[in-house]
Amino acid sequence: MEYRNKLMLAPMVRVGTLPFRMLAAKYGADITYGEEIIDHKIIKCERRVNDVLGTTDILEKGTDNVVFRTCPEERNRVVFQMGTSDAMRALKAAEIVCKDVAAVDINMGCPKAFSISGGMGAALLSKPDLIHDILTTLRRNLDVPVTCKIRLLKSPQDTVELARRIERTGVSALAVHGRKVPDRPRDPAKWNEIADVAAALSIPVIANGDVFEYEDFQRIRDATGASSVMVARGAIWNASIFSSEGKVPWEDVKREYVRESILWDNDIKSTKHTLKEMIAHYSSLGIPEALAVIKSDTLADLAKLYGEEEYYEYVSESRRKQMT
Repeated sequence: MEYRNKLMLAPMVRVGTLPFRMLAAKYGADITYGEEIIDHKIIKCERRVNDVLGTTDILEKGTDNVVFRTCPEERNRVVFQMGTSDAMRALKAAEIVCKDVAAVDINMGCPKAFSISGGMGAALLSKPDLIHDILTTLRRNLDVPVTCKIRLLKSPQDTVELARRIERTGVSALAVHGRKVPDRPRDPAKWNEIADVAAALSIPVIANGDVFEYEDFQRIRDATGASSVMVARGAIWNASIFSSEGKVPWEDVKREYVRESILWDNDIKSTKHTLKEMIAHYSSLGIPEALAVIKSDTLADLAKLYGEEEYYEYVSESRRKQMT
């Protein structure tokens, strides 16, 4: 796994499932992070090969509920991101997925209440000893690269000090979101403070924050000295942000995402959530298209809405033949 000079899809809850990762890769993303999944959830799962879809599924034991789905095509670029507050539990969870992913990443930046209340995400930023314990435990016991993603601390000096401590654990790279925990998405990302981290470390630093156009990849690299760049909202709004040839029309991207969701039999709630995020940026959830998405109960409904009935039938027929 090479972390230098890469364009990366950031981990995004309910968005970063297999169809969106495959879509981003199709447009040029080199490394794609899955949505954050909590260790407690993974350790209650089992691994199962899905011959019909050609995927590896991590399912809740005794059910068909998919917690994480991946496929051989993304094996060398998909990063499994985990929420954890305990080293041994993190290791137990990572061991379930590590044979099917390119790397394991620990979320140390999520400011959401569910994360912080469980001692995960941004709560780890104030617990350097626990960070050290989690990362060194994973590093010693896994055969895949281990990384983590942090936010900025109260002062640039504090951030650099923590980053140096993280580097000493032997991680392969460090992603830095250029905002502090209280900051909101509308607050400008502090690229200069990412630059402080990049200058202090020898491992690759991945810059994240305020990348909305393809040209921004080079701008943030130049401004921060970071090795690679990660994008979140800019990719939701138009996944073709990764294309050096320029963005594809938004309508085409939505249809392509629906096709990927059909192909990989994505959870309908996840697909609807992602489509609503796309629509809300360009318009509002009150327009007829958004209301139709909200009312859709199945992928077949979405296929009809976006003019992909023929593709839906083709995929469905192919699966029926495989199963007979």
